Amino acid sequence: MRHVIALDVGGTGMKAALVGVDPEPSGKTPPALLYEARRPTGRERGPDAVVETILGFAAELRDIGAARFGTPAEAAGVAVPGIVDETSGTAVYAANLGWRNVPLRALLSERLGGVPVSLGHDVRTGGLAEGRIGAGRDAGRFLFVPLGTGIAGAIGIGGRIEAGAHGSAGEIGHIVVRPGGRACGCGQRGCLETLASAAAVGRDWAAACGDPEASAADAAKAVASGDARARAVWRDAVDALADGLVTGLTLLDPELLIIGGGLAEAGDTLFTPLREAVRRRVTFQRLPSIVPAALGDAAGCLGAGLLAWDLLSTEVTA
Repeated sequence: MRHVIALDVGGTGMKAALVGVDPEPSGKTPPALLYEARRPTGRERGPDAVVETILGFAAELRDIGAARFGTPAEAAGVAVPGIVDETSGTAVYAANLGWRNVPLRALLSERLGGVPVSLGHDVRTGGLAEGRIGAGRDAGRFLFVPLGTGIAGAIGIGGRIEAGAHGSAGEIGHIVVRPGGRACGCGQRGCLETLASAAAVGRDWAAACGDPEASAADAAKAVASGDARARAVWRDAVDALADGLVTGLTLLDPELLIIGGGLAEAGDTLFTPLREAVRRRVTFQRLPSIVPAALGDAAGCLGAGLLAWDLLSTEVTA
């Protein structure tokens, strides 16, 4: 069974899969997930330990694939957070993981015995999957914004994801929406992700309800039940998110805003007030459709599989 390794590295956990290869890998059909696994990122142990965990996890997947399917993986796709130089295969910077200028593609290829490796930004990779096989598959231009530990964005244009001149396009989470506000890991204050990420909502609800273990999911449940404190926390987050999204749509003029991540799992509790908040803020701009992501937390891993497929497709074409 021909297959590739797909690995999605997050701020707190890693999702991985062995993905079956399309006989003619075009990336236009959903990948077949042959094996799935998860592992803590272990960022509390420091950036060097995180890198070693990634390399070890990938090697473990290679061994599992060889044992189960009679042949090792032919390629690997890996999605990581922060700023990524996809051309050189370097993980340039990630505030959540503390690393700088890690030559991750070369390290992974060496650990995997020389197979080709594609390194991508986690959110852009998730956007690639949403654009090809998810909510954006029929959209010519979209903005994908997952709301998780942090907030970033993927800009979909004509079937591709725009990386930018320096690998940092789409970093909507670091638009300052509340000048002088909360300190952000990037060094600024009042960034969108300090107010509207799932982590931020969970933190604010924990403070409001007095339960240090409370999460964003708990806040959403409290909002749905009519809790006034939860509604105040939720309103502040939605207002900040709408401000950031309107900045994004003003710059990019997308036909679709795709909202994913843990906070999007709240469904109408999020989307009903968010659509109204964005609608109130637009003036001359065309209001795009605001829809939930279709692939859930599998988007990054599926996108990593597509990156690896693309490597094989390029080899065939060449």
